[in-house]
Parts: sequence; structure tokens; C-alpha cells
Amino acid sequence: MKILVAGGAGYIGSVLVPKLLERGYEVEVVDLLWFGNNLPDQVVTIEKNIIDLKEKDLEGYSQIIFLAGVSNDPMAEYSPSTNFVENGAVPAYLSYMAKRAGVNRFIYGSSCSIYGYTVNELYDENKPTVSNYPYGISKLQGEFASMQLLDENFSVISLRQGTVSGYSPRMRLDLIVNTMFKCAVKDGEINVNNPSIWRPVLAIQDAVAGYIRAVEADDHLSGIFNIASGNFTVGEVADYVKVALKKYMDINTKVKIWHIDDYRNYKVSTKKIMDVLGYKPLNSIDSIVKELVNNLDKFNDFDNDSYYNIKVFKKIFPSR
Repeated sequence: MKILVAGGAGYIGSVLVPKLLERGYEVEVVDLLWFGNNLPDQVVTIEKNIIDLKEKDLEGYSQIIFLAGVSNDPMAEYSPSTNFVENGAVPAYLSYMAKRAGVNRFIYGSSCSIYGYTVNELYDENKPTVSNYPYGISKLQGEFASMQLLDENFSVISLRQGTVSGYSPRMRLDLIVNTMFKCAVKDGEINVNNPSIWRPVLAIQDAVAGYIRAVEADDHLSGIFNIASGNFTVGEVADYVKVALKKYMDINTKVKIWHIDDYRNYKVSTKKIMDVLGYKPLNSIDSIVKELVNNLDKFNDFDNDSYYNIKVFKKIFPSR
């Protein structure tokens, strides 16, 4: 099977692509390489804007995985226009052209951010999506557009991801567990803006497992799936990071609590993906921290701008 991973040189793709290769798939990547290229040498990497791909460029692929686009709220709020194009229009265009080219399946990397504020209710895939922020709105637009194309010959799977964390060769330090880890190691302190708000956290290894389950699902299966390793309050995440760092690095971390309002508060049910795709998360906050500790020598320059998406984004688009 030949798979194209759009945005495959990014944070998730840099872990997913090698795993797909291990399972015997032929994998190619299309990516503008905003954050460099840390993929294995044998991977064919096409440095091209996705919107410039033509139907003939997509012929021969069995599946396309969409990991591209603007990847967090700070980027989306810095340039809303770029956000809506990259997260809304681009996946709509790519899924449309993929179907015309005879691709069998389109897998869309969505986000649990689309749920917005859910108070304390556990949301499944049928609950309303009420995000009022550019990032959440645009991810829902991309998902909605691609899902309109599914039929008996064209499978579409959308994975609504929790906040991904863990080590990747294309490292990020602007994600909840990774950020807390960095602050604890560098400063001995974790600042928590609001300890009571909920976040679904997704270990990057569990994210990769979810994409593999989607790739290997029955040919005619389509649907929208929440995917997370677990739901945690932000205060709870900080406490777990503190305990894990004491265990693995003998670091004593101070957790400093603030009470700043945050209108993004959501926790999600993952029952559907477990029942339908046979997905079972294997990781925890503890295992994420352990993975970060084991790879610390590869990203210990915490001031490196390449680890922070918004810093790279502002260099690419300085006038937005």
C-alpha cells in the first residue's frame, strides 16, 4: 500500500512515518518543511504547497493522511487568514482531489478543540461543537468538508485528537506536558494558569497507534473518532509531571497555581474509537515524562526557536 502523508515532516509525522515504514507500507510525504526535515533518508519528501497538488499528483496512492496546517491557537490567532486557509480550505481541496484521483481513504487529523467549553460533561462525537476560536472553528471546517465526500468507494476517517505530548525528532515544547517538563527542568517550577479546567491529553505514541488503526481499518469504514490517552485537569497534569520528574530525575518541582479564566475546557469519551477501531491507549503522563527524560539530550537547548511553533510561524509570516 502506498500512503501520502501531508504535513508528514511535522511533530506527529516524524514519529508516524517511521512506524508506517516498519509495517511495510510505502510512504511519501508532502510538506513545506517549515520546521525542517527529520524523516528517514529513504522517505520521498516533496517540498510543495498542498494547494498546488493536481489530480495526477495523487494518482497511485491508496490513502492520504492529513497532518498539515496551522497547529495551535497562538498560530491561528496570530494569522486568522492563514489559519482558515490551511485548516479549512486546504484539507477540503486535498480530500476532493484525492477522491477524483481514485484514492481509497482520507484520514484527517482533527482536534478536540472544536468542542470549546463543555463544563464538566464528557463529550462523545455526537455532542455539539461550540468553539469560538479561530483554531477550533477551522479544524471543524476541514473535518466537515472532507466528511461530505465519503461514499462506499471513498472512506473518510477524522481523528479528533487531544493535546498531543511526548518526544518527537521534530520536537515541540509548546504542548501541555512538554511545556511543564521544560519549565520544571529549566526553572524548577510549573505555573498553572487554571488548575480546574479539563484537557484530553494524547501521548504521541498513542496518537501514532490511532493513525495506524485508521490506516488498517476495514476498507469501507468511515467516521469521526475522539482520540486521547486520558482526561485530566491541568492541575492534575502538573502534579503527575512533578511526581514523574522526582522519580526519573530526582528533581523537586514547585507547582505554582493561578486562577486565570480559560474558556477552553473539555473532556471527551474515547469509547467509539475503542469499540470500532480496536484502539487502546497504552500511555500515561508518567510514561510521557519518562520518554522525555530518555530523549532529553536531543532537545535540551530549551531556547531553540524551532521547538515553538509560534516563533517559527512569526519568522515565516513577519507582517501578519
